[in-house]
Amino acid sequence: MTNSLRPHGYQRTPLPQEAAPTPPSPRAEEPGQQATTPPAASPAGQKPKQRDAFFDNAKYLAIVLVAMAHSWEPLTDSSRTAEALYMVVYTFHMPAFIVISGYFSRSFDMRPDRLKRLITGIAVPYVIFEVAYTLFKRWADDDPTYDFSLLDPWYLTWFLVSLFVWRLTTPIWKLVRWPIPLALAVATLAAVSPDIGDDLDMQRLLQFLPFFILGLCMKPEHFQMIRRRSVRIASVPIFACALVFAYWAAPRMSSAWFYHRDSVQELGAPPWTGPVMTLALFGCSVVLVSCFFAWVPRRHMWFTVLGAGTLYGYLLHGFLAKGSRFWGWFDEYQWLHKPLGEIAVTIIAATVVTALCTPPIQRAFRFAMEPKMAWAFRKDPAEQARSRTKTAA
Repeated sequence: MTNSLRPHGYQRTPLPQEAAPTPPSPRAEEPGQQATTPPAASPAGQKPKQRDAFFDNAKYLAIVLVAMAHSWEPLTDSSRTAEALYMVVYTFHMPAFIVISGYFSRSFDMRPDRLKRLITGIAVPYVIFEVAYTLFKRWADDDPTYDFSLLDPWYLTWFLVSLFVWRLTTPIWKLVRWPIPLALAVATLAAVSPDIGDDLDMQRLLQFLPFFILGLCMKPEHFQMIRRRSVRIASVPIFACALVFAYWAAPRMSSAWFYHRDSVQELGAPPWTGPVMTLALFGCSVVLVSCFFAWVPRRHMWFTVLGAGTLYGYLLHGFLAKGSRFWGWFDEYQWLHKPLGEIAVTIIAATVVTALCTPPIQRAFRFAMEPKMAWAFRKDPAEQARSRTKTAA
């Protein structure tokens, strides 16, 4: 999932217009990379439309919540409050990312330039970070026998392989008449299929699919509806009720339900709970995602620039998140389990992931996250013809 850290005032920036004839660049569709607004055809000399700050703000705030939730995970055994916050955040932070991914995938097709960007922006980073995570686990966890496997995403890379498959199937979902009910049916079938296997983290890929399809079906006016004052006001008691319910449910319910990586049988529940929990969790996530979007600022903020680097922060903070477990920091420093320690952990996580989203980090790791790889692809004959025409003119 923007190159200035300075705020640009308080003017409101309109959401993307549905009528825009030119779709956004597929490279800009990942939640951690730039999400440009679909630019309209402009007369000569007229500046193209600027990126929409709303989506950059949403991505940054969501990645901060991701990092904070990861820092709370070791605290959930000793703190009911941490467990409640953890469950609430896990209900909507990844669904929010995935909805945005689906929204900016609406114009994806099999055009050569978009397929190239799908490979360089998602497939190549997946391979690179699978290798990096494997080597890191062997060293940090003292596990030299841990094997590398492209079919078994480790930790955070499940999102990349899922996004690759979701986007590749976008033309199919745009073709069917009822894509969201169909995606929910697929997710339900996955939830009751314990033998589906771990290849490509298929459970997560299929159980999170409805959120991608929801984003795929959304239009600019839907975001305008979410931004209404009445929704912002209603979101406050909704979040309060969610926290109260999560505090009650913390000792009674496993947070593994929110990972969407296991079937209901593997979670120790009977098969009939598959449809019930799939629909219930989808409904709860959609409500909280809407409440989250309602409070995302639409104007340029100091952190708007960081929205272009959230995929960097997402993948890079995984080394620290896992390293803290491998090296036993939460066991060694017991003060981290006290209220002040929990607050300190939260602030540190937010600060670290913010730093990892900054432009210097983006420039340093662009070779892995957004490689151009022009040498790997044939040149498009149509593009070459257009270049020759412009040169001749």
